Parts: sequence; structure tokens; C-alpha cells
Amino acid sequence: MDFDAVLIAPRRAASVAAGHWHDRTINDYLADCVRERPDAPALTAVSLDRGTVVRYSWSELARLADRVAAGLSGLGIGARDVVSCQLPNGWHLTVLYLACTRLGAVLNPLMPIFRERELAFMLAHAECKVVVVPETFRGFAHAQMVRGLRGALPALRHVVVADGEGPDSFEALLTGKDAPVAPAQLPHGSPGPDDVTQLIYTSGTTGEPKGAMHTANTLFSNIVAYAARLGLGADDVVLMASPMAHQTGFMYGLMMPVMLGAHAVLQDIWDPARAAALIRKQGVTFTMGSTPFLTDLARVVAESGTPVPSLRTFLCAGAPIPGALVERARATLGATIVSAWGMSENGAVTMTLPDDPETRASTTDGCPLPGVEIRVVDGADADLPAGQTGRLLVRACSNFGGYLKRPHLNSTDADGWFDTGDLARLDADGYLRIAGRSKDVIIRGGENIPVLEVETLLYRHPAVAQVAIVAYPDARLGERACAFVVPRAGQSIDMAGMVDWLRQQKMALQYIPEKLVLREALPATPAGKIQKFRLREMLLGETG
Repeated sequence: MDFDAVLIAPRRAASVAAGHWHDRTINDYLADCVRERPDAPALTAVSLDRGTVVRYSWSELARLADRVAAGLSGLGIGARDVVSCQLPNGWHLTVLYLACTRLGAVLNPLMPIFRERELAFMLAHAECKVVVVPETFRGFAHAQMVRGLRGALPALRHVVVADGEGPDSFEALLTGKDAPVAPAQLPHGSPGPDDVTQLIYTSGTTGEPKGAMHTANTLFSNIVAYAARLGLGADDVVLMASPMAHQTGFMYGLMMPVMLGAHAVLQDIWDPARAAALIRKQGVTFTMGSTPFLTDLARVVAESGTPVPSLRTFLCAGAPIPGALVERARATLGATIVSAWGMSENGAVTMTLPDDPETRASTTDGCPLPGVEIRVVDGADADLPAGQTGRLLVRACSNFGGYLKRPHLNSTDADGWFDTGDLARLDADGYLRIAGRSKDVIIRGGENIPVLEVETLLYRHPAVAQVAIVAYPDARLGERACAFVVPRAGQSIDMAGMVDWLRQQKMALQYIPEKLVLREALPATPAGKIQKFRLREMLLGETG
């Protein structure tokens, strides 16, 4: 694959001179861990789906990464080849990325919720040569699904099955060699700090997902600043229950612990009671997730009456945090609640400071991390004063290298300002508040719903004449999706019919609207554009 990360070279000199780009890859950080703390705990992977616990020290993790790299090489994987994976949080995902970086290959993590429709596009667009999936996860047959897509994926050479038992299993193809592998025996292909190392797809707000390309420099420039602001170090224990196929889990649950030399504890299915037990047993000091994670954890700790004294910080991102939740969680967990905002293209952009007043976490999304600049501008790109809402632009050392095969969508000007597509305002102290999204996305429990794609599929339903999907607030998930539908004359559609139709289209279940409202007409401008703000107002008026 020819990765043309056009946004990297123009800012290299300035990023290095400013001390934001460190020219180190995850191979360098892992080597530090093996040299300085070889027998210290590196990874504890807890699978609630399979009922297993796997533990590795740093030396064991490095040896396994070498072994898997040799296995990938045997499958024909080398520099700049794409390895996709649809894996839950666990040791397979961490080791697979470390192995890919040994070869200079690019890892493409994919959310386990994706089904045929999403995967068919992403795997073909990435031209992946190997895809790694579980045999089953949460009762769904992932391996069977991907095997069924092979006819439409000419670049795909191998489907590797994690925890499988046949000849295509992860264990047989990638870890089945008896002799240990020395790094000197591996093919020479380790990436440089400006080579693309990760390809991650954003939700499709323009009709199809976009593959954001990242390098070691773009990722670690953010991770270093993130950890420094939170005061994290090698003695911390990081719990990651947010999906590692998201940038959140990947950067701060997979990469950050290696950079710090800290112990990572991974949980594959969110269960707040098990998370609380893990925090106590493993001495977890830091975790992060979207608002529902914080709500659930605070609830089970309060109900059980058993504290989590080791937990110092919970970082909450993905949706605004209600003030009452911050107060309740702080009192119940005894941890500092930090709010943050970011994107796949940048990682975390803003974050409150641990010593900020509690109200900051519920009223703002934080202030920029080191190496990050933000502007709120009007339609003519003129800066707006504090308190006024406008378009949010970001210029960051962690800005991505561009979209794979879609440079015309990079939304970055000649001065390096990236148009996020979001609306925001700044307060007098420079703290950000996301006020809405100019791109049409609903964030449900931290997961972006590609509204345009869902609407397009519903328009194909024989009973649908018009459809518009909008968000409505939810106390636990932040937002849920409601479909406003105008039925065709003489036709009818109900909630069950809508859900069944979208499931037939192989859409991820989390993307399916959870409310249906039928109307004879939808509010529109004189030009015929549906006025979604009026639909939101109508919905709020009905639901209170």
C-alpha cells in the first residue's frame, strides 16, 4: 500500500524543534521496558466473554510480539502492508500491534460492533492482506462473517481466527512455532517515526467512513502530553474497558502503558461490578470512558458499599458530563473526575486539569494540551470572542497524516488548521465547550452514529417517503437516535419494521434508531432542506 500522509512533512521541522515530536516508536518504548523492568507486570487481559485471564511481563510480551511478527512475515506481511483486526480488548490486539510495528506493517483496528456493511467497505478500502477476528464474541460468529466477505476482497490473503482451533487459528498461524524468535531473525522493516503505523476509520459523516492515517510521532506527541497532564507514570495501573478499536482505547489503553512502562488491565465487555472488582484487585489508579461508564461505576460502588481506594483519576470523554454526576462520582469513587474532548484525527485535544474546580468537568471540555492550538471562528474564518459559538479549528502536533486515498477530504489549510466540523465556544479562561456538530453525527455512549448512512438505508424502505434522524438526550448514554419518518401514501411502518429492515441491511445494532416518530410532513426551509433543529425541539417538547 502506498500511504501518502501528505500532512506530515510540512510540519516536521517545527514539531521536532518545539519538542513535540520525539522520533520514537513503540518499539523503542517496549525496549526500554524490557531493559528496565523485564519481570514487572505489563498486561493483564480479562475476558468476560471467554472466562479467561492472561498475564504477561514485559519480557514475555516482547518475546510474544517477536513470535507473532515472524508468523505475520510467514504470511507475506511486510512494510506498509495492512493488517486489519476486529478484536475485543485483550492480549491478541496488543500483541498484534507490537508485532506489526516489528515489520513496519500498518494495523487497522475495527470495532467489534461492525457487521458486513461496514466491514466490506473498510477492508476493501484498506486493501488489507490479513484480517484477525475472534471465532465468536458475545455470541456473534465474526469468523464466519468475514469468510463470507472474502469474495469481495481481492487483496485479502488470510483470515486469522483468535482463540480458534483450526489451521487458520491465531495460535497455529502466528504463535505456533516452537523455537523462540530473536529480533535479529526478523525481517528488517521496522517503521520510522513518520511512517504510517495506524489506520483508523472515522464514522461516515460524508456518506462513507474515512481512514485516518497516524504515525508514531502524531500518536506519541499526544500520549506524552496526555500522561504528563494527568501525572501518570510507570507505577500507575491503567484499566481500559473502552474498546481498543477506538482511538481512546488504542492510544491510552494499548500505547500509553507501553510508553510509561505501566501495567495495563484490559476488560473486553463492560460490566461495572467486574470493573470495580478489578480496580480493587489490581490496584488500578487510572481509567477512562464515556459518561455511561462513569455513571455505572459510581452506581455499583455506591450500591455495594465497597470503595475503590486506589483509583485516583477517571477521565470522561465522548459526551458532556452532568454536574450532578461529577459530584456523585467524586464523592463515591474518591477520584478526580477529568473531562476531555478529542477526535480520531487528533487524539485528545482538550482536557481539564486535575486540580481544576469540580465545576470545570461538567461545564467545559477542558483547555488545550501542550502542542495544541484551537480557534473558534465565524463563516469567514474570523476569530470569535469568548462566549460566542462558531466553527472549531484545531492545529496540533498530533494532527493525523491525512485520509487514506481521500486527500481532498483532509480539511486542513496551508497553515495547518484542521476544520473539525464541530461547533464550540471558548470561555474567558480559554476552556472549550462543544456546542453541537455541524457534521451530522449523533454520539451514543461515546459511539458516533453515521446519520447519513442510516437515513440512506431507511430511504430505501418501500414505506418511507421522507426521513430525518436526530439526537435526543439520555441520562446514561448521553444521546440516543430518533427517526422522524413520513410514510408513503397508503404505506405504513412501525418500530419493529424499521429495526428489522436495518438489521437486514447488516447495519451495526448500535446505529439503529431507538425511537420512531411518524409525521405527515417534516419542517423544512423554503429550499426544501429539513430543519433538524425544529425536530429536536419537537422531540424535547414531547419527552420533557
